[in-house]
Amino acid sequence: MNSKPLNGSHAKGGVFAVVASLVVLAGLLILPMMALHQRGLDLRWAGAYGLVVSALTYWAYARDKRRALDSEWRISEARLHFWELLGGWPGAWVAQRRLRHKCSKSGYQFVFWLIVLVYQFVAFDSFHDWQLCRAGMRWIEQTSKHRR
Repeated sequence: MNSKPLNGSHAKGGVFAVVASLVVLAGLLILPMMALHQRGLDLRWAGAYGLVVSALTYWAYARDKRRALDSEWRISEARLHFWELLGGWPGAWVAQRRLRHKCSKSGYQFVFWLIVLVYQFVAFDSFHDWQLCRAGMRWIEQTSKHRR
């Protein structure tokens, strides 16, 4: 078994980097939390769910990083994205910065940021009575009728 640490000194990045990362994360959480509150969900339950899923996602990243260092069988990227999609993207955000894992793979980052943007889009659209989603559904229905 490899004895390398999961997060070397290069992963710490200094106090400024940590604070900046937490500010960005807080900013990304504002819109979804406001949307949940507007929809009448209990933020305690939503927050607890988010913390649990984020912790599980962080754990999956840490386990995959450890397996990579030990040259063992890896956790699939699809499974990591699944945890992000379930709501663990904040935990993935923290893991990517703290563990320096999956942060330089452009294809992986594209899907990760797509998931984050979906959360932002859904939250934004919920404030506008789902107008964008409904317009998209109408467009899909019209397009599919023309192809028949």
